[in-house]
Amino acid sequence: MRTLTYREALREGMDEELARDENVVLMGEEVAQYNGAYKVTEGLWKKWGDKRIVDTPISEAGFIGMGIGASMLGVRPVMELMFWSFHSVAFDQLVSNAACVRYMSGGLIHCPIVVRGPANGGTNVGATHSHIPEGLFAAFPGLKVVAPATPADAKGLIKASIRDNDPVFFMENTILYGTTGPVPDPAEGDFVIPLGVADLKREGSDLSLIAHGRSVIHCLEAAETLQRDHGISCDVLDLRTIRPLDQEAILKTVRKTHRVVLVDESKAFGGVSAMVATLIQDHCFDDLDAPIKRVTSLDAPAIYSKHVENDQLPNPKRIVEKVLTIA
Repeated sequence: MRTLTYREALREGMDEELARDENVVLMGEEVAQYNGAYKVTEGLWKKWGDKRIVDTPISEAGFIGMGIGASMLGVRPVMELMFWSFHSVAFDQLVSNAACVRYMSGGLIHCPIVVRGPANGGTNVGATHSHIPEGLFAAFPGLKVVAPATPADAKGLIKASIRDNDPVFFMENTILYGTTGPVPDPAEGDFVIPLGVADLKREGSDLSLIAHGRSVIHCLEAAETLQRDHGISCDVLDLRTIRPLDQEAILKTVRKTHRVVLVDESKAFGGVSAMVATLIQDHCFDDLDAPIKRVTSLDAPAIYSKHVENDQLPNPKRIVEKVLTIA
């Protein structure tokens, strides 16, 4: 199996969908001639041309609205936000139009749009460029929310997202773009990962670590430390998609290990892990041998200082410390 970077896997997935369906188009700021702010779309404009890879004005409200309208007419737009922090500029269109049109039309109008881009802290770009909004958008019925942690998941999930008939908000991570991992070769077949299916990234017996996005990578590192230094064996469950949420996978790992730590870059108040904790409490209370614990971002706007922001976000050290309180 080949090794690709996270950005290469995303690009390959979008390239394959451009070839598969002539209705797929990519739009966003600097995605064409400039090859994308993060070089995710590098080479696609040269290959597919102006009608398939479209640079937009610096107006999220304008081009997101255009993409939503186009999707209602049969186009499958993949819209890049330079930062997901800019979602607020187009918030009404995202949650009032994209999320609601299928329901309010009685299922007659679909909105097969993908909105993708980085949604993370940890890059020292200040509070206005470091929002982590997957929990926010997961609260709106009609939206699907995806947060891949590995190159293979990034490719398989972007392909499934583009084919989906509902709006999918695809949360990437700038820190992961350069990470590498095995990705199946296209010659081996069409590699698509269904939305709503979690993945057990590491198998253990003593405690479950449940996370999504970059937090999965931190959990894997923490699990290595816990096994080596403390003899604690951890399941690491990668949610991969927030909506739909793989409830059965969550309950299965908790019933197996009887202890759980939830890791989530969102703030603690109303974050994704808060929903997961409620699910576990409702369905697995009698299976728990210790309280549910959470590791989240500290409750403050993203801190500009690199060293302080590194501690504000979940990291392997914080995860290990939390596990040791209940192991």
